[in-house]
Parts: sequence; structure tokens; C-alpha cells
Amino acid sequence: MDRKSLRENLENYRTPFEDESSFVDDFIELTFDDNAYVRERLEGHFTGSAWIVNKRRTHTLLTLHRKLNKWLQLGGHADGHENLLEVAMAEAQEESGLTSLRIVDSRIFDIDRHTIPQRGDVPEHFHYDVRFLFEAEMNEPLQISEESKDLAWIQFDAVEDIVGLNPSILRMLEKTSKSEILM
Repeated sequence: MDRKSLRENLENYRTPFEDESSFVDDFIELTFDDNAYVRERLEGHFTGSAWIVNKRRTHTLLTLHRKLNKWLQLGGHADGHENLLEVAMAEAQEESGLTSLRIVDSRIFDIDRHTIPQRGDVPEHFHYDVRFLFEAEMNEPLQISEESKDLAWIQFDAVEDIVGLNPSILRMLEKTSKSEILM
């Protein structure tokens, strides 16, 4: 998914979630910026994430992010790479050690614009996170990366207890629960 196809996917992206639909146009606008895929764009930049579920759609894989100290989906910076699906896959593999990862659908699963707090000399900025749905085997051993404090398969009905009121995680959970995508 290159810059042009990302823009087309975003232009055709529909969501019933008001919070998510409120920033679709901002994502589209960002695709016109040549620096949108590098973290040096301090106003905000694209990231790619993987919402990883098991085949039975009962669990999701979350990471306790070392810097943010929050349970989140796996993902990270594009670092100049414009194919955010590939970014999401690479980050998911790097952060989990999973080899059974499989893309469920190459279309955008979710988008979220969220604030990253200032850290050192990097000012507060936005991540324009494009998320894709992945599937993996739960019985495969996990490898915690240096970016995480922990990594765990969380049963769907326990996700809210783990993440609190994180609306973007809860939105992806709801989408998964209602999804008819390749089960």
C-alpha cells in the first residue's frame, strides 16, 4: 500500500464511530506531505499498527509499552517507509517474535490520531496511526522486545480491565467482535 493507495483507501474509508470519522480528512491531507512518514515531522507523522487476534477471535495480543506504560496494540514509526501495512507487519514481528502472523485483510481496519507526550527534546506531537487486522497462533512463544515491559494474549472480555477507557483499543475490540472478516 503506497502513498497513492493509502490516500484512496482513506478516501473510501467508512466508519460508524464518530470519534474516528472526525479525523479521516486530516489523515487524507497528511498523505500529501512528503515528510508524513518520518518521525522528524514534529507536528505529527504516520505510524503503522497491527491489531492481532487469534483465529477464534477470543483474544488479542497487547504489549505493555515501555515508554508510555500503557497496554497497546503492536506497531511503530514508518521511518520513511510509505507502505504502512508492511510497517505494521514488521513492527508486529519485531515486537512479538511471532512467525505465524498473517494479514487478515489488507484494507485499513482502524485509524487513530493520538497525542504522544514530550520526551526529552522531542516535543509533544501526533501519531496518525493506520491499523491493520492480523491473526496469529496463540501457542507460539512470544519474545518481549526492548520496547515493551510485557506482552500478553488478553481475552476479549478482559481487555477493558487491562486498557481502561482507551477508546481506540475498545473501538478495535468492538470492530473485531462485530467483524465478519475471514473467521
